[in-house]
Amino acid sequence: MSAARIDRRGVWVAVAAYVIWGVMPLYWHLLKAVPSLQIIMHRIVWSTVLVAGWLGWRYGRGWIRQTLALPRAAWMLAISGMLIAFNWGLYIWAVNAGHVVETSLGYFINPLINVVLGVALLRERLTRMQWVAVGIATCGVLWLTFNYGSFPWIAITLACTFAAYGLVRKLVNVPPVRGLGIESLYLFLPALGLLLWGEFHGLGGFVPHGDIPGWGWGVAALLVVGGLLTALPLIGFADAVQRIPYSLVGVLQYIAPTLQLLCGVLLLGEPFGSDRAIGFGFIWLALAVYAGDGLWRARKPVNPPPL
Repeated sequence: MSAARIDRRGVWVAVAAYVIWGVMPLYWHLLKAVPSLQIIMHRIVWSTVLVAGWLGWRYGRGWIRQTLALPRAAWMLAISGMLIAFNWGLYIWAVNAGHVVETSLGYFINPLINVVLGVALLRERLTRMQWVAVGIATCGVLWLTFNYGSFPWIAITLACTFAAYGLVRKLVNVPPVRGLGIESLYLFLPALGLLLWGEFHGLGGFVPHGDIPGWGWGVAALLVVGGLLTALPLIGFADAVQRIPYSLVGVLQYIAPTLQLLCGVLLLGEPFGSDRAIGFGFIWLALAVYAGDGLWRARKPVNPPPL
């Protein structure tokens, strides 16, 4: 597809989604006084209200029945819902525990985990350069493990759970926003129950608690807007992937972890010494090899079949 035919609105919507995801650590950092479990429950509740409301307005009340009638949708979306909820919860906890840099590593690694799952479970085949990229990334993870002093379990868990989520969503073949709506509805009642239990026991973050510093109506407003910031990039992303080539989406996706890394190092003061720099260097080299191979193959002319 030539550059002239690329939908500019789709590009800008995708960029906006990735920028929001990239700077979200700063937003969750504002809610550091609220327990991570409470934040994730609010994220689920308010994003459910927004997404389900939007789907009801757009498609009417029948959208739930129509989506669940699709093959395997009911139980597979329950699994994907649990995966994304765990991913969100670990991410928010890691951000507020001072591990923003490691969360960015997870989302740098994620595309390569997708490759491994594609080979192992979908019987996809890798090119020689793609295998080289996976090997380089593995070296980066091993370097971080043995030279930085600890296994990067946050990064690996985030990458694996998000890759598993993407695999389930690929297999279930449900429209993206409708799938998010069903996932959210599955999680809504448990999340609401936990929120109410926390509020009644003085552990919630929505109703102001004068005895806990930093909690007030401003925090409550941030929790509500957090649901909005969860849903809008996902809806925008779902719209963008219908408008622009998926190869371009693959390049743009690195905006988010790059911004996360910059937020962690430059704004939140997390350490980024030479050991981490070398480990990240391996990961970035692997991504460059993988992306370069994909772009080269996408532009390679295809010989017409013999007449």
